[in-house]
Amino acid sequence: MKVLNIHGYHGTPQNAAYGALISNGFDDVITPEIDYDAKTPETVLDELCNIVTENDISLLVGTSLGGFYAAVLSARTQLPVILINPCLMPFLHLPELGYNDEITPFIPMFGTLDKLDINKVSCIVGDDDEIISTHAFTEKLLKNPRFRRIPGGHHSGATLPLVDYFAEVLPKR
Repeated sequence: MKVLNIHGYHGTPQNAAYGALISNGFDDVITPEIDYDAKTPETVLDELCNIVTENDISLLVGTSLGGFYAAVLSARTQLPVILINPCLMPFLHLPELGYNDEITPFIPMFGTLDKLDINKVSCIVGDDDEIISTHAFTEKLLKNPRFRRIPGGHHSGATLPLVDYFAEVLPKR
């Protein structure tokens, strides 16, 4: 099973989600380095779509802003997705983080989230996330038996029990 792991804004490819995937025996993980400040949102999405198609990806994983793109890709492709502290409204949060580019391209992408198959979504969020303030919305949108709120969890995936959560929601190896 090939996995596409998408890191967050100013994040790194070998993030906590990558480590949790490897710890759970997933060794075919594509985790591109993305400079979100250097590319338009449409370009990022196009490049990620190409990775999915060219590499026969069967699972999407995304953290923060990467979670937004993973959710959009899942809505388009109907691939299963795991979201870690997803920034589902980047047009609200990115300007607070110093993002200076145009935010309006995110709005039509956000509109595609109504096509998410909730049965293919797993999501874990930290209750004490200091970056994303919209997890109540995320929970209403994505609430299913695989949605987890972690008391004391922060924005960094390293503060969440990702290895155990992935062991629970990923297909057995």
